Amino acid sequence: MTPWHLGTLHPVEQVLTIVLAFGPFLILGAVVVVQRRRDAREEAEEAETDPQ
Repeated sequence: MTPWHLGTLHPVEQVLTIVLAFGPFLILGAVVVVQRRRDAREEAEEAETDPQ
């Protein structure tokens, strides 16, 4: 069985393909960075208010 090749993609299709391929990883990375900053800020606040 020979796979069909429909030719080159339209520029809009190329952009859509790239966004669908890499977009979820970029969003996940952003969520991880934001959550780590939030956790670090909470730990710093706890360290300031905790007199040990």
